[in-house]
Amino acid sequence: QVQLVESGGGLVQAGGSVRLSCGASGLTFRSYGIAWFRQAPGKEREFVAAISELGRKTYYADCAKGRFTISRDNAKNTAYLQMNSLKPEDTAVYYCAGDLSTDRVKAARGAYWGQGTQVTVSS
Repeated sequence: QVQLVESGGGLVQAGGSVRLSCGASGLTFRSYGIAWFRQAPGKEREFVAAISELGRKTYYADCAKGRFTISRDNAKNTAYLQMNSLKPEDTAVYYCAGDLSTDRVKAARGAYWGQGTQVTVSS
């Protein structure tokens, strides 16, 4: 059974940092592209960042460029999203997704999704 489990969310003040983790099980993690998405209340889910299966390519939405860093440790079956200089508008539930195709996962058509972790940024 494939599982993606996000962790690391919580309440943080504006300007602070949070590192999210996406732990995977039941799949050959090093074969999967991983993406992070977020969904704020009343808004549609939006792409944040993605990383190719071996970590050689990374992709960022404009909202994440310069502030967020996606990475992965295939030995630990875990991907990360380091978020710095957080703003109240970053408040959302953050989801990780995985797919054998990095292009599919970037397009929110990933085969597997986690349940999400809440990040709340206070002003």
